[in-house]
Amino acid sequence: MSDAPARIPDSKVFQLAALLDRSGVLALIDRELADRPGPAGLPARTVLTGLLLAIHYTGKATLAEAWRILTFCLSDTARHRMGIRAEETLSPTRQLALSRRIYRAFDRITTVLDPARADRRRRLPLDEAARLAAAWEDDDPEHIRKKAVQQQICTALVTTTIHIARRCGALRHWQGDVGIDATALASWHKHADEQHCLASVDLTAGWHYSGGSGTGTFGLSGHLALAAQARPARGRIAHIVLGLAVDHPGRRTGRNAVTLLTPLAELGLPAGMLAVDRLYTDARPESFALPVRALGYRLVLDYKKDQRGPQGDHPFRGSVMIDGTLTCPLIPPALANATRRLTDRAARRPDETTQTQINNRKPYFLHLKQGPDHTGTIRLACPAAGTSPTVNCPRRPSPRTPPQTVDLTDPRQRSTHPAARPTVTAPDILKGKMPDICYQQSISLHPGDLGTIEKFRQDLPYLTDTWRGAFPVIRAQNEGINGILKGHRIDISEPKNRLAHGRVAQTLLTALMVTIANLMILDVYCQTTRGEHLSATAYTDISTPEPDQPGPHPTGRPPPRPS
Repeated sequence: MSDAPARIPDSKVFQLAALLDRSGVLALIDRELADRPGPAGLPARTVLTGLLLAIHYTGKATLAEAWRILTFCLSDTARHRMGIRAEETLSPTRQLALSRRIYRAFDRITTVLDPARADRRRRLPLDEAARLAAAWEDDDPEHIRKKAVQQQICTALVTTTIHIARRCGALRHWQGDVGIDATALASWHKHADEQHCLASVDLTAGWHYSGGSGTGTFGLSGHLALAAQARPARGRIAHIVLGLAVDHPGRRTGRNAVTLLTPLAELGLPAGMLAVDRLYTDARPESFALPVRALGYRLVLDYKKDQRGPQGDHPFRGSVMIDGTLTCPLIPPALANATRRLTDRAARRPDETTQTQINNRKPYFLHLKQGPDHTGTIRLACPAAGTSPTVNCPRRPSPRTPPQTVDLTDPRQRSTHPAARPTVTAPDILKGKMPDICYQQSISLHPGDLGTIEKFRQDLPYLTDTWRGAFPVIRAQNEGINGILKGHRIDISEPKNRLAHGRVAQTLLTALMVTIANLMILDVYCQTTRGEHLSATAYTDISTPEPDQPGPHPTGRPPPRPS
């Protein structure tokens, strides 16, 4: 049984074909096929349109469904536009011949994009499979180029839906917040058989382990970027997928995240907060944290149990890193170690004492004196320095001022009075031996200055109210998009829905499924906000009007809450 109608409207066929035409995907594929010998065969446009229609109506990205729809569910006009002659569907023999043309056309695409084409009809010996799989990891220029073309195809398909979203106003109130997550793309085939020295048919597949689960999934990892919205939100947006990268599980984690974010900057989209799970937190700074900050994003991270609390063995110019924030070195040990060895369960719901200690860290955080410049350098100041100190320190005595009357009913006056600030206990040290943060007006933090602990630095204090208004909210939205992509209509995690063998085929089919999922999300958004379906002109005209410029995220201290 299938949900596909007996006759698919020509409008839907032409809409999805126009989406492919304007995405640039066909030009990329045709350029790769240009030097291939032999007859041209069925156009790539026909096969990909058939796959999009199959996903839209059945949720399956299989060539069998694409053939069925192209053969039996299109009008003569639509088939003619797709390059299928009328006589090709007249008899069972010709229909079977058409199916073979469709399979061969898709095989040509995957063959020309594969760095190491292999026989995917049988399990190869382990040594032979290892040589072929190495082509996906080596630095051969031609192999790198082919992998780059695959990623360009994924990006082009998803970017087209972003253009549609901007045109219909679904991202008008989006402030640039992004959530990135890795999801398992299970393989249809069995894993390698070490006993009989046979590799898996999926040569580049591996074991994907989801957080909190000790059971792995054999297949590939799909890295997804989501248009998210932290609190407070300016208005409703459509939480669509902004990027897709398919790779071997556990490899190039940070670089894949940067690959997803780079096209967004090229589109002129805003850069807000980026929330990622602990898989990306562990990535090397030079492959994730530093390039992501260079793109303008502010990181919101989570940590493992043994990473919480003070981080790093060597202070940076006197300051210490505590849960991703540079802090005064004289912070009380009870506050510095409030989250040390804190379990995941306790971190999600800390008791009253622990939460109070976490909140009481705030006055000891270094003050941001100047935001990042064109090189990514920021300037930080001692919390006892400047015109708005948050702690009292004998190393930075406050200037003597005439006594002033304090209005105790005014929360701001009460909070800014020196008596309301915590006072640190500083040992007697000569000025020449003091750390830089204790006597300089400010210190500069250049990208990479923190070394390996740069990967822990984040822009919102960990486990505070502002952090909880961003990280858990964006992560919940990540789970929401996973629910859509692994739901009843479309399920990218089910290998039966993408039976074609090989990493190239799996990458292409997953990208097509994500594209249709985005269109579904946008259609629901238009229905719930305007009472109408996504306009047909959105597929044919992807010009992007200037979006609303979102207001900057607040970086200073909020006003005190009324008592």
